[in-house]
Amino acid sequence: MQPYPFHFWPIYKEKVWGGLGLYRQFGRQLPGNSVGESWEITAHEHGTSVVAHGPLAGKTLPELMALYGRKLMGTSLSEATLGEFPLLLKIIDAHDYLSVQVHPDDEYAADHEVGEPGKWEAWYVIAAEPGAEIIYGLDPRTTREDLRQAVHQGAIQQFLRRVPVRAGDVFDVPAGVVHALGQGVMVAEIQQNSDTVYRLYDWDRVDDVGSPRPLHVKQALDVIQFSGQRTGPVAGLTIETPQGERAILVANRYFALEMLTVDGNMEEATHGERFHLLTCLEGDFTLPAQGGFSDAVYLEPGVSILIPACITAYSLVGKGKIMKCYVPDIRRNIVEPLSLHGYTHLEITQMVAGLGDYRTSHPSLISR
Repeated sequence: MQPYPFHFWPIYKEKVWGGLGLYRQFGRQLPGNSVGESWEITAHEHGTSVVAHGPLAGKTLPELMALYGRKLMGTSLSEATLGEFPLLLKIIDAHDYLSVQVHPDDEYAADHEVGEPGKWEAWYVIAAEPGAEIIYGLDPRTTREDLRQAVHQGAIQQFLRRVPVRAGDVFDVPAGVVHALGQGVMVAEIQQNSDTVYRLYDWDRVDDVGSPRPLHVKQALDVIQFSGQRTGPVAGLTIETPQGERAILVANRYFALEMLTVDGNMEEATHGERFHLLTCLEGDFTLPAQGGFSDAVYLEPGVSILIPACITAYSLVGKGKIMKCYVPDIRRNIVEPLSLHGYTHLEITQMVAGLGDYRTSHPSLISR
């Protein structure tokens, strides 16, 4: 049997800061009144996706990976990716502030965590109440010692950068950036396949028995990035096509996040090289049955699917916005399309995280 576009049952996580936003926004039937996260596509030990529909309903994502290998994952992904799904896709509903936290990079995680990589993530803001904000980095004058003393004195809030948000904003959150979603914010999050969180501050909350949730101050202070902090939402670079608009918003060695604005019919292609994760954010879409699969697929807001790499081409028919995420080849998927559409070396390097290192070994690709 050939793989087809997979929709998975969501995995709900109740959190002290969660609520009923997923019911209000998408009509989801929730297991409780404090659901903070819905893991949409995942193959992590803390939550494993199960196929919801079709002949392979009931199969887990790791079972699909074992069954189909590169037909699912893609010919261009690394061998390591075949055994460990590289991405985790979530929807997060912050009824209250999340803990102020930071994530390690791969190097620190390899030395201090067992079996977990680092964690780079990005957010698309689905909804935000009036006046909503996030914690996004630190006051640029903050030193490690400043923060250490503030944590122990309960005075950390003076160093946190508060950024107002609205629906449609996209934020790039690399490892080392202090962050927290604020009250009344819902996001779609793409990230490395990791569940490592170092809490720096938790708003003095306590659990049901009156105990504070554990903090990880030493680890957090070890990994915080005190220079070069982001300051606001990303602008990205947009490619206009007759089929709609493609905005490349976040790109790094772990994932790319694109926003597809469609009015009619947009043609997409995996070329057999990499799987795609699609999340409908606005409007309704149909993926008509074609060579790679025999039944049409329907998308409505809040629904995510995995397009196997062996579905080399597919169509998005409808009107609205879709978030597309994948593991990129920086040259083929990012640099070349943007260069061909007239973007300069500086514009591309400012947008693509880590492209300075890539440029050193591929100078001709960036200097057109």
